[in-house]
Amino acid sequence: MTRVYNFSAGPAVLPQEVLQQAAEEMLDWHGSGMSVMEMSHRGKEFISIYEAAERDLRELLAVPANYRILFLQGGGIGENAIVPMNLVGRKSQPATADFVHTGSWSGKSIKEAKKYCNVNVAASSETEKFAFIPPRETWKLSKDAAYVHICTNETIDGVEFQYTPEVGDVPLVADMSSHILSRVVDVSKYGVIFGGAQKNIGPAGLTIAIVRDDLIGHALSICPSAFDWKLVAENQSMYNTPPTYGIYIAGLVFQWLKRQGGVPAMEQRNIAKAALLYDYLDSTGFYSNRIAKDCRSRMNVPFYLKDESLNEAFLAGAKERNLLQLKGHKSVGGMRASIYNAMPIEGVQALVDYLKDFEKKHG
Repeated sequence: MTRVYNFSAGPAVLPQEVLQQAAEEMLDWHGSGMSVMEMSHRGKEFISIYEAAERDLRELLAVPANYRILFLQGGGIGENAIVPMNLVGRKSQPATADFVHTGSWSGKSIKEAKKYCNVNVAASSETEKFAFIPPRETWKLSKDAAYVHICTNETIDGVEFQYTPEVGDVPLVADMSSHILSRVVDVSKYGVIFGGAQKNIGPAGLTIAIVRDDLIGHALSICPSAFDWKLVAENQSMYNTPPTYGIYIAGLVFQWLKRQGGVPAMEQRNIAKAALLYDYLDSTGFYSNRIAKDCRSRMNVPFYLKDESLNEAFLAGAKERNLLQLKGHKSVGGMRASIYNAMPIEGVQALVDYLKDFEKKHG
């Protein structure tokens, strides 16, 4: 069997150890005689899987006791509606939510939120093609916003917050879909953290939300019951049938992360991987990264060939070396290497070696 280096932005590479364990347990989970995919979500077998996953995630992120961890469905795009439907009810209507527009995903969040509340775009780098994150001192926040929304890592555009912005007493909401568990985060500085699992946690279909207790219980009447945080929390994420297999795989990833030394150790690995790739891109005029250095993403590295007529040849040569999914998003073009937690540094080194060889041949 040949395993490729998969640079897909999501669904993305998973740790090989996790895949092997899941394969070994596929037909018979721990002597139960059942696959996890066949288990009742209310049976003792799956309850034990769920409880372990919730406990390990709380430990990995040092989630305070006054936060609930919710296992949901709908992905990050679903949360773009679920968040306002659960938060704007805390304010007299029509309520306002503040957004910082730093790329494609925060743009989608803005568009969706407009269905449920007034939206104030407090800052934007759109006119500069999202090459940087607007400095905090330039943000024009509302006086009484229901919340402030940021996307802390823009998967398509390749910008990442390297700090947690201060927004006063207003709840800070963060879409961390593409870098959750890749770096140490002080959860207590956020009101809500959410993310789709399909990048750093597990398979598509599972979404995780971490919500401070005081923000639960304010859902608008139009909010579907399955997405009312109060109902979900009261029923331990089982108000409806949860994505059971996704939770199981996520739990295996959490155990794998703990064996690696937890989030602090993973952050150091990610710093090293990103530096390896960015250092080479910066050393040559044949390739370029257009993002300001102080807000470059460690997870998603977009880059461009100086001569873009070579794009197809570049991708074909990469495929021959088992370096896959390097084509950039259609909205921005170029190339993109997503180097999530499960991508080993050997994969990044193989990519850098190919970048060098391609440049020698075509530069």
